[in-house]
Amino acid sequence: MSLRYAYNTNGTQNHRLEHAVELIADAGYDGIALSLDVHHLDPYAPFLPSRALKLGERLSALGLGSVIETGARYLLDPRVKHEPTLVSPEPDGRARRVDFLRRAVDVASVLGSECVSFWAGVPQAGVPAERARAWLLEGVEQLREHAAARGVVVALEPEPGMAIGDLDEFLAVMPADLPLALDTGHCLVTGERDPAVAVRELAGRLATITVEDMKRGEHVHLPFGEGDMDLPAVLGAIEEIGWRGLVCVELSRDSHRAHEMVPAALAALRP
Repeated sequence: MSLRYAYNTNGTQNHRLEHAVELIADAGYDGIALSLDVHHLDPYAPFLPSRALKLGERLSALGLGSVIETGARYLLDPRVKHEPTLVSPEPDGRARRVDFLRRAVDVASVLGSECVSFWAGVPQAGVPAERARAWLLEGVEQLREHAAARGVVVALEPEPGMAIGDLDEFLAVMPADLPLALDTGHCLVTGERDPAVAVRELAGRLATITVEDMKRGEHVHLPFGEGDMDLPAVLGAIEEIGWRGLVCVELSRDSHRAHEMVPAALAALRP
């Protein structure tokens, strides 16, 4: 079985989206991980449905699948990174995050994307963990209701330092039927599981998988070969579970050299 690879557009931030898509297709990828952002299919700019439809037609012509990512840094607040979130204390802030995620689901519905990935957010100081988790579960259910009506899969990604920061917290807090967006590099950051072990253990919950290199204990996305990731072991585990979805490369810090990193990453994955 041959794995299908995608490149995250947050690693092509200096390219227009149409050029980024062409770059990814020309390198030989099977899809894109589309990070909705101010410069890449801004979900708050006019004519979102028609813009999404146009992108979907282009992806189809190039033979590219897609997943939708929702980690844009300053899309909702130009002064505070990643805020507001599903665990923000202000009700209108949480509502804004849910609205954004619903827009992401709508885009996924138009594109026929494999899933929409989202994370919990960082609880603010003074907010009890129980209250933050209650807000999170409320937001997740609102999102899932919207997604179910449109036939779209939504999956939570545990993010180090957030309310759901690792796989153990995901398993303990999230509904048993909520799919998982697994970033294998995060396993090296938290140290809770070997990445290949996590792939095998959570195979039944996976909706999307991300790969990159990372150093143990450091949440920095690195090109393959610059960290501690045992890439052959991780890819072997993904093949072993019979994964047929996209395997996404996320190198957001390398946008300034995307023209080099897009093909180089695939060369590392397909030696």
